[in-house]
Amino acid sequence: MYKRILVPVILDEQHDTQASFMAARILAVEGAKFSVIHVMEFIPAYVTAEIPDEVLIRTREKVESSLVQSAKALPNAETKLISGHAGRAIVDYASENDIDCIVMASHWPGVSDFFLGSTASMVVRHAKCSVHIIR
Repeated sequence: MYKRILVPVILDEQHDTQASFMAARILAVEGAKFSVIHVMEFIPAYVTAEIPDEVLIRTREKVESSLVQSAKALPNAETKLISGHAGRAIVDYASENDIDCIVMASHWPGVSDFFLGSTASMVVRHAKCSVHIIR
């Protein structure tokens, strides 16, 4: 079905990345390419000014390591750690890398984002490719 699949992940224990990976494998044609990304939100400068550089570097390295470890669940997946607003960064990455399907998890919504989480909602509304939401 799909040749280039993007799987954005949140690297915490509350989100089931395995469900997204399983759906991506099901939706993939033979020889499909998988991209697994994590978006680190920008930290305001007034906050980073108070955090030692070593802490920021170690944190980024730890996140990159977790991302690579997580992506091992998909065959030959490439990983990318990007920065920015999660929804916009996912849509931009998909457009710039000829992605034909995005498979992502969504949290159970609150009142403010009744049907989808805010990131998933942004991706669904603005992506130029198919989007599969896992709950």
